[in-house]
Amino acid sequence: MFRLGYNTNGLAHHRPLDALRLVAELGYEGLALTPDVGQLDPARLDATEVADLRKWSDELGVSIAIETGARFVLDARRKHRPNLMTAEAVGRQRRVDFYRRCLDLGAELGAQVLSLWAGDVEGGAVLQDAALQDDADPLLERLAEGLRPVLAHAREVEVTVAFEPEPGMFVERPSGYLRLLEVLGDDGDELGLTLDVGHLLVTGDLPVPDQIRELAPRLVHVHLDDIAGGVHEHRMFGQGELDLVGTLAALSEVGFDGMAAVELSRDSHRGAAAAEEAMQHLRRAIVGQK
Repeated sequence: MFRLGYNTNGLAHHRPLDALRLVAELGYEGLALTPDVGQLDPARLDATEVADLRKWSDELGVSIAIETGARFVLDARRKHRPNLMTAEAVGRQRRVDFYRRCLDLGAELGAQVLSLWAGDVEGGAVLQDAALQDDADPLLERLAEGLRPVLAHAREVEVTVAFEPEPGMFVERPSGYLRLLEVLGDDGDELGLTLDVGHLLVTGDLPVPDQIRELAPRLVHVHLDDIAGGVHEHRMFGQGELDLVGTLAALSEVGFDGMAAVELSRDSHRGAAAAEEAMQHLRRAIVGQK
């Protein structure tokens, strides 16, 4: 059975240990931790804080996953830059080093999964279905080149890397992830999938339960959020078109046993209340399956 979790990008004004205790009190079994400026910044880690978080996660029975979507952790002016699609090799290397530090943190915290994405391409190029075409190959090779040392480090610290298709980034659909696996070759065997169910509503990869069934063999991590009108803004359940009952039922059906973490990154100003409200929706949806 999968574990319900909550992403700290929706608790940006909470200390990590406070966030851990909060989600445990609300009934979550997982914390999807986004290392960020002011919250376990991998460049300025406090060993005591990390040790305390590991201790309390073990005592409370709350598992930890590492998310790497902090907006300005590497560049104070440019969101999510540099990334693995950045043209300059030195920028891509900074992103690789960041992922390595996050993997080390994950290992210290007992995390089993680290989630990441491709990043955007300057100029806005996106890997389209019809463009599983030759002119996308150099960009796919660039992405694969950046992922290989990350996957090698993940192997050393025994943390699984999960790739998330993200709307607006070079790889924004599950089909692009599958193409990336082909480019990675044998290295792709180690790259799992993070599936954000709300993103499927943005990219039109529907119905969501069918996508879960088709992608189940690669699925290691899930993000839960609602989407309205195809606009990429994470919303509370019930404010968009997500079939939450059907989504959770499909995860159960395929035997998914990882973390399904609520991601409400725009709700930190009401983080505790949003986490509680989300859990109420999740409990009703689980009951609705029976």
